[in-house]
Amino acid sequence: MNNNVDKFPCSHCGADLSFKPGTVHLTCLYCQTENIIEAPENNSVIQEQDFNKAVQQLKQQASTGETVDMIITKCNTCAAEVALGENQTGGECAFCGSAIVAVGKSEKVLKPESLLPFKINKNEAANNFKLWLKKRWFAPNKLKDYARMDGLKGIYTPFWTFDANTETYYNGQRGDYYYTTESYTTTENGKSVTKTRQVRHTRWRHTSGYVHNKFDDLLVHASNRMHEKYVDKLEPWDLHNLEVFNSSYVAGFQVESYSLGLEGGMNVAKQKMNPIINSAIRRDIGGDEQRISSEKTAYHDVTFKHILLPVWMSAYNFKGKVYQFMVNARTGEVQGTRPFSIIKITSAVLLTATAIVGGIYLYKMYS
Repeated sequence: MNNNVDKFPCSHCGADLSFKPGTVHLTCLYCQTENIIEAPENNSVIQEQDFNKAVQQLKQQASTGETVDMIITKCNTCAAEVALGENQTGGECAFCGSAIVAVGKSEKVLKPESLLPFKINKNEAANNFKLWLKKRWFAPNKLKDYARMDGLKGIYTPFWTFDANTETYYNGQRGDYYYTTESYTTTENGKSVTKTRQVRHTRWRHTSGYVHNKFDDLLVHASNRMHEKYVDKLEPWDLHNLEVFNSSYVAGFQVESYSLGLEGGMNVAKQKMNPIINSAIRRDIGGDEQRISSEKTAYHDVTFKHILLPVWMSAYNFKGKVYQFMVNARTGEVQGTRPFSIIKITSAVLLTATAIVGGIYLYKMYS
């Protein structure tokens, strides 16, 4: 792979082609001819890769066909790293809106094995963002003038998916509730009376055990250039529709290089597994309450995929601060950051306070 994207000449006029979202063909921007995407060679299928083997190969810089030299372009403002399209010598950074020039570096990275092609086109993504923006009641009125729709960039952002079988041995305590009856004195109608009530207690006992969990396609975003909580909210992704990596699907789009490596991705995956493992331990302990004092997890049959997921993205500068928004290019889901209008928030607070005071006044007057 060179400069991220191979050249695909139009069968009619010879011009470079771009992938058209929502289709299975490349489109010529000059004569509008539709060119069918050729099927992968040798009936390629998407396969899980052995994690430990891949880590060793990367450490040894082995040339096994699993890595590829990619020309990476770095934004001087936010340090985002992307591979530009064929013959593209400059553009606008989708992460911060700054101008970028294609003076890049060659870097050996794991080759993506599969991807989800763009399904939502640029106009659909822009319309979804406009609707999203209209629902931000406390956004400044002038925001629509800054959030430029022509700044939308189609980006394939990198993810790892991990499969693993885990075995966890734990020590803890099981708490079971029991109740006792106690007497207490209170005052009713000016007189002291004695009553009884049930008091809850917890009886604790030591326990230990073992739980097994199976994880399939646990997603880990391999980029640090997007706001992670918003990336998570772009889910779900229809991973069952992954296509074998084909340069044709990338034509006309940028590809972000992963900044979180394979081992780092596995560490994040383990963090995501922990709450699920802990829930399994608590179920195994049983009782009304549980305490986990220690746990040790072994990870078996760890496999991974390096995949690319499609996002329409833009960044805009509002009063000296950069805001990002992104659109899931499969479902149209919109997420992002935006400024708040102090005037609108203050007005809303004052109106609410006025309504409450007015309601209290009317209640007292009619009472």
